[in-house]
Amino acid sequence: MTAMLEQTEQTAAARPVSVARAYRFELVKLLAQWRVRLLVLACWIAPGLFVAVVSQQSSLPVDTVFGRWMNATGWAGSLVMLGFAGAWALPLLTSLVAGDVFASEDRFGTWRHLLVAVSSPRRIFTAKALASLTVILVFVVGMAVSSVAGGVLAVGGRPLAGLDGHLLDPGDAAGKVFLAWLCGLAPTLALAAIGLLGSVALGRSPMGLLLPAVVALAMQLAQTLPLPVAVRLSLPGYAFIAWPGLFTSPAQLGPLLIGVVVSLVWALTATLLACLLFLRRDFTNLTSDGSARRAITVGALPLAGLAVVTVAVVTVAVPSVDALGSGIGQDKVQRSLATAFAHLYRLQTKELNRPDVTEAQLAATAACTKGGGLVASEGPGNDWRCVVSWHLPDVAATGTAIYQLDVGPDGRYVADGDGPKEVNGYFQVRTPAGDEPNPLWQFDGNVELLSTTSKG
Repeated sequence: MTAMLEQTEQTAAARPVSVARAYRFELVKLLAQWRVRLLVLACWIAPGLFVAVVSQQSSLPVDTVFGRWMNATGWAGSLVMLGFAGAWALPLLTSLVAGDVFASEDRFGTWRHLLVAVSSPRRIFTAKALASLTVILVFVVGMAVSSVAGGVLAVGGRPLAGLDGHLLDPGDAAGKVFLAWLCGLAPTLALAAIGLLGSVALGRSPMGLLLPAVVALAMQLAQTLPLPVAVRLSLPGYAFIAWPGLFTSPAQLGPLLIGVVVSLVWALTATLLACLLFLRRDFTNLTSDGSARRAITVGALPLAGLAVVTVAVVTVAVPSVDALGSGIGQDKVQRSLATAFAHLYRLQTKELNRPDVTEAQLAATAACTKGGGLVASEGPGNDWRCVVSWHLPDVAATGTAIYQLDVGPDGRYVADGDGPKEVNGYFQVRTPAGDEPNPLWQFDGNVELLSTTSKG
């Protein structure tokens, strides 16, 4: 009888701890770290303060998407923060959390205690991955809520001008801002999964901690190169820069949806590879935190293969005229500029208290050349020159305005008015929100890289 009781107690003691209990334990461990607490506090306070302060300044970050609208509407500040978060903040935050969640056990030599307590490597991995994801979600939600609150409280929830010049009412703007942050979660998950893989594969090496930030920086550099659209869309961080497509009418969803799907595929693949590496690890050898050969064969090479497969799939999926080129052609630039000009012309007309006209009455068109007509009118560059023409009711003469365009590789461009001064020159316009620059002077636009929306 005594022997049976002892055997029952040993069986109960060896029974693995549930995932829920292990998850709570790992979450408490993460939140007990002073740096994580400080980062949570910063994510919930700093974005709001930044947006509120910058929105009151006369000098705005006009080189960022929606930066020139920060003192006109509170929704613009959150989008500026999203652009900054995708480029810098989120890669660093995922590095500090997901990139260190396994490596910290190697540094402190606590694997034996954790394995004895939980009795299941699979549950340990699941709990650590879920705890890391939870903290990262807290970071993202904090930045989104804080930046929206700071902008709305400082400036107000006024209508927001989209990237084709049409006005979004406050409710529509709020919904698009929420969707933009939600889409930003996909590449964040991909970076977090890469961080888990680096933390498992590289152990106590500092490169495991830096891997998500290094990968994000490499993707940013790649986006500045003249890459084909298929390669550009196949990078797991493309959704960080594709969300502006939500702010056109109709929305440019093709590149964004591809970017989100690619990010999620990378997130799932990297997580599975990290789990496989973790389950194959020999925890009896306390001097080794992983095999370099296994890290390459099970970690790096499969991700490289995934990149090749993704490029091939995207190349087949998107129109061939776009896949192998830049996706930025003369027709697309002209159509985008004419649409934005027509919408903003109506806004200018309203602000100047002139008789209203419709886009159909204006019938705006644009004629664009690149490099003074000496090079092919396609691809990114700051040497685009466009002449916009339009008509007014009961006016025989055709109006014209000149713009210089700086088109980026991602399709986003800045249009700079070059005359006539009374149309697209710099002057102040009195609005209910105060004096604002002429909306036709300088504005942002977006060229759709894929030929999916109607040309009408």
